[in-house]
Amino acid sequence: MIDLLIAGGGPAGLATAIHGALAGLEVVVVEPRPTPIDKACGEGLMPGGVRHLRELGVDVTGQPFRGIRYVDGVSGRHAEGLFRAGPGFGARRTELQAALADRAARLGVHVLPGRVDQVRQDVHQVHAAGLTARYLVAADGLHSPVRRGLGLTAPRASGSPARYGLRRHYAVEPWSDLVEVHWSQRCEAYVTPLAPDRVGIAVLTSDQAPFDVQLARFPVLSERLAAAAGTPVRGAGPLRQGARVRVAGRVLFVGDAAGYVDALTGEGLTLAVTAAGELVRCVRAGRPHAYEQAWRDLSRSYRALTASLLWARHRPRLAPRIVPLAARLPRVFTGAVNLLA
Repeated sequence: MIDLLIAGGGPAGLATAIHGALAGLEVVVVEPRPTPIDKACGEGLMPGGVRHLRELGVDVTGQPFRGIRYVDGVSGRHAEGLFRAGPGFGARRTELQAALADRAARLGVHVLPGRVDQVRQDVHQVHAAGLTARYLVAADGLHSPVRRGLGLTAPRASGSPARYGLRRHYAVEPWSDLVEVHWSQRCEAYVTPLAPDRVGIAVLTSDQAPFDVQLARFPVLSERLAAAAGTPVRGAGPLRQGARVRVAGRVLFVGDAAGYVDALTGEGLTLAVTAAGELVRCVRAGRPHAYEQAWRDLSRSYRALTASLLWARHRPRLAPRIVPLAARLPRVFTGAVNLLA
């Protein structure tokens, strides 16, 4: 019998598959789209994510970056926090997923075309996509059909506007070996070095406006990109997605499907990879319900810091002070950067 049936062949699903195969489990992935899958993503891997992927035998390639720089989008004033545990990597999502898929294939993981829409389970097994397994892992993304179908999506908190992400690549040489986060009154723009001749720009905002309108709110950044050719824009959102639980009988959730606060701290990929390892460890130990607490422990710093920044972002008097405060307190800023690194 299949030990782990995984719904979703993105980074979270493939990382879970690799962890499972390395633990000696029989793993099958169900994914409707061909590899690689391109999605709106900041495409920055923090040092911890790079380290965990290499431990899995995944060849991580891309453009190294050595820390985070917060930039005032109008004045250019900035604060820098450097990593203490080695560099992160700007990695194209398509290339990262292809590397994960290659590693999974070499470990004997089967990836089948299909979609998990309906789930039936009893105390011994779970049935989905015409297959039977001991456990189903839902790694089917931000708007997880499995989570929604089981009635496990938590209602959106009132009082905070929905946030959206937009991403575009530009054919330009990176001007920094840091990931820059440009702040304006209404949105943030993330600049990730991806290759010697390419950067990725991800805009996070509550305003549903075209990418070029959003980018114009950052004069310093707009000037740098004025002559550069850009790719088509990809979007995602609303970003905040709550999950009532991470374990529902024999169904376990990982990656964005497990619940998502915001992309503000850039920790999504790293959390997905590390949580995948905890999920497999709990299943292999015969204690799948322990994964709920393991996920909460792993994600605590991410959830607390991201929620705090969002709280400040949504207050007009505080948002303009984020970069100046980081510049005045460099040790605190560096500590926060390394808390998630």
